[in-house]
Amino acid sequence: MAKKLGYLLYACAGIFLLLLGLAWNRTMGDPTASLAIKSKAGIENPVLALTFDDGPHPVYTPQLLDGLKKRGIKASFFLMGKNIAGNETIVQRMYDDGHLIGNHTFDHVRLSKLDDTEACSQITKTSNAIYEITGQYPTYVRPPYGEWREGLDCTVTMLPVFWDVDPLDWNTKNTGQVVQKVTNSAEDGDIILMHDYYESSVKAALQIVDFLTGQGYDFVTVDRLLLD
Repeated sequence: MAKKLGYLLYACAGIFLLLLGLAWNRTMGDPTASLAIKSKAGIENPVLALTFDDGPHPVYTPQLLDGLKKRGIKASFFLMGKNIAGNETIVQRMYDDGHLIGNHTFDHVRLSKLDDTEACSQITKTSNAIYEITGQYPTYVRPPYGEWREGLDCTVTMLPVFWDVDPLDWNTKNTGQVVQKVTNSAEDGDIILMHDYYESSVKAALQIVDFLTGQGYDFVTVDRLLLD
């Protein structure tokens, strides 16, 4: 009799714990649902790469760097070799701030119009100037006018970087038009082409960053897009 009573008490205790567990789930929610929410929260945001050609400019590039640093944004700068002399501290700051530094030839030339020796000279002189400041040779090149010579071998292999969105900021020099063109056109994974050699472009770039980050975009350097 005592043994049967023990089994009965054991069964009652089991039922009590089961009911307690159901009540807990109703009160606190399904723990598997919480895991699903955390998983969704971990999904990466859409990304864009903001790139700047022709610099460094002694006035406008530092203004741009100030604005990007304030916003915690990393960009990619393709430097023209002839603009580096006298602006070495700006290039060093680009590097120290974590931006990608690339090559835009020395004189902004059409590489497709040059023989291999001349084309390599344009690239090598700029890479050497960047190395003298940062201690790092650039890996990426933005060919002027988007004209790249396939198979061009200049001792160090360079990876060409083109673009998806070109607001022609150098031509219009109209901040509002540039902002509208980029914000209306940019999509996840796009590379945006701009220039840090114009005040209107710098103002536009920071407005673009503010608007698109508000839309949920993250900005990354171009290597993140090309290597993914």
